[in-house]
Amino acid sequence: MANVVFEDVNKVYPDGYQAIFDLNLEIADGEFVILVGPSGCGKSTALRMVAGLEEITSGKLSIGDRVVNDLTPKERDIAMVFQSYALYPHMSVADNMGFALKLAKVDKKEIDRRVKEASDILGLDEHLDRKPKALSGGQRQRVAMGRAIVRSPQAFLMDEPLSNLDAKLRVQMRAEIAALQDRLGVTTVYVTHDQVEAMTMGDRVAVLKKGYLMQVDAPQVLYDRPDNLFVAGFMGSPSMNLAEAVIRKEDGKVWIELDRGENRLHVPDAALDRYPKVAERDGGKVAVGMRPEHFAPAEEVGPDQVWKQREVTLVELLGAEMLIHFSTTSAPIVTDDMKEAMDDEEAFEDLQRQAAEGGQSFTARFEPTYKAKLGDRKDVGFQTEHLHFFDAEHGHALR
Repeated sequence: MANVVFEDVNKVYPDGYQAIFDLNLEIADGEFVILVGPSGCGKSTALRMVAGLEEITSGKLSIGDRVVNDLTPKERDIAMVFQSYALYPHMSVADNMGFALKLAKVDKKEIDRRVKEASDILGLDEHLDRKPKALSGGQRQRVAMGRAIVRSPQAFLMDEPLSNLDAKLRVQMRAEIAALQDRLGVTTVYVTHDQVEAMTMGDRVAVLKKGYLMQVDAPQVLYDRPDNLFVAGFMGSPSMNLAEAVIRKEDGKVWIELDRGENRLHVPDAALDRYPKVAERDGGKVAVGMRPEHFAPAEEVGPDQVWKQREVTLVELLGAEMLIHFSTTSAPIVTDDMKEAMDDEEAFEDLQRQAAEGGQSFTARFEPTYKAKLGDRKDVGFQTEHLHFFDAEHGHALR
């Protein structure tokens, strides 16, 4: 096992396109790190540079105590698990798992021992004589994992290994991969575009945007303390509600004005302690962030925490919870950061349309017993100690 270290790593393709900019990231020995971001952000390129499948334009990449910039994939002692499984269809499960060891001329008894050990871990004992076509998608992914395990590499590299599975199986395999990595203790770099996977699996998550590392930290820290609008908008499902607001200081209190001054909420000390620069913005515009789960029935919060008379535009009953969408006249944040975070051209165009029309829809999460129906006008409470604040123009957190 070994650590993986990027030092000022850049990747520029022959046509001049730069995919990675000055990447500095250290992945500790035994750590499980997720690289996450929208399509085209550079996460797979970074992984392929570790694997030796992409050349490094400049900077230094180390695995353990070796700089590997000029080493071939074979010399790096890593194992990669691909999205497509990449199994040999004419070979049995056992032969697929042991093939790399056979090429390395490992003794057959040792190959059998390692394959049996991996199949025990992965629950593949009864499938060892079967061909890949006779397996389910989840079983094929386990075989691909087994092929990596038997090599006892310094690091596992996983490139969106669950994207071909259905939703239910993805949830199951997420848990299995996380438990397996914890058991084996092998340094693992895992690429995904799915921020739910990122939140639930890794020790740390590195969020990339257009080749730049935006923030790296424990999943809950990214969720609770995003450094910028991009991370705030990307992490979380449903995503954080973001809107323009104006800061007002009156009688020693700080307020945010929403709906172009029609509504306002008190900003308590708990929020100001997390975002101390907000108090310096009296009269200025900021981007305010509100997580769906921090809304509450109006009667459960104080009178200065109520967003008054919002029209319900959509109700989604999801069994264990209810999502309420309500209208506002607060301008949405329309920046390149938001476009990248949404990774959805149509949704971003809708946001631009809402901005031009002077409003947007917010999403709030409630208990399924909450009383609301389409067209209702309701007072909506918000636990304002959980407000987030960012510079409206440049996107950085106001800390």
